Amino acid sequence: MKEPLELLLDNYDGKRKFLKLGKKKLRCSEKRMKTYLDCLPCFINQALRAGRIATNDEKKIKKLLDEVGKLIEKIPSENTPPETGAIIYKKVSEITNNFDPYKKIKEKNIKHAMQLYPELKFVVKESNDSLLTAIRLAVAGNVIDLGVDKEFNIVEDIETILHQEFSVFDYEFFKQELETAKEILYIGDNAGEAVFDKILIEELNKKVTFAVREIPVINDVTLIEAKQIGIDKIAKIISSGSIAPGTILKNCNKKFLEIFNNADMVISKGQGNYEGLSDVNRSIFFLLKAKCPVIANNLGVKENDIILKGI
Repeated sequence: MKEPLELLLDNYDGKRKFLKLGKKKLRCSEKRMKTYLDCLPCFINQALRAGRIATNDEKKIKKLLDEVGKLIEKIPSENTPPETGAIIYKKVSEITNNFDPYKKIKEKNIKHAMQLYPELKFVVKESNDSLLTAIRLAVAGNVIDLGVDKEFNIVEDIETILHQEFSVFDYEFFKQELETAKEILYIGDNAGEAVFDKILIEELNKKVTFAVREIPVINDVTLIEAKQIGIDKIAKIISSGSIAPGTILKNCNKKFLEIFNNADMVISKGQGNYEGLSDVNRSIFFLLKAKCPVIANNLGVKENDIILKGI
């Protein structure tokens, strides 16, 4: 009996229809993401999950939930979810005295993804459209998200996404921008996901700067994990300065902002980065899976849809 990944080449032809984009957009037409009422119970659940991973002390976890409840009462709804997330995960660290509770989980996810890497590179090489296949794999990696309350099986998700239709598919626009781009800024998301980002970065065949979080937050990628994966061998790695589970420009460092403003092409991975950058005044490509109803509604798609959106 064939292993799951051995079935990929049997069923995947790399061919997909695409939507043609007419006039190139220069800024996003989406509404700015904010903290909706549906986000509030999610923040409580995130605090509980993170608290249980960080400590076995029930008193500390109870204190954490009490403190987060008080914080939520004061947090303005105009905050983007990553801004609110930064406040909550800072509280997790303060109360549990654990500043990287997801460390072991990140290491496990990276190890698993690296084991798949050679086979996935082969899938890309043998497909009819290697760039599109690499994009699909990068989206598949986006399921490794411990900020949402969903189970995932990375091998099954790879198989699904290699054949799933994109709900937003600005692939022609992506190829047009890639053709003329000299320098690309690639904004990373989760640690295990960065293994899949590596495959896409290698396929881009351009000068790439890979941006990571300043400090550990949930299972997001930092400089440590990016180097562990070997992204430093194929791209320049910088910290965005963000301590949030997303990119909030007003809180990013000067170096990142300079590269963000001057890059010929920006690729933003994942929900957190979309939440922080959905209304920016520059061309950007968002690559993600819509894993929650709030994101799906903002994008005008269904939950679990996959997105390649250029603005």
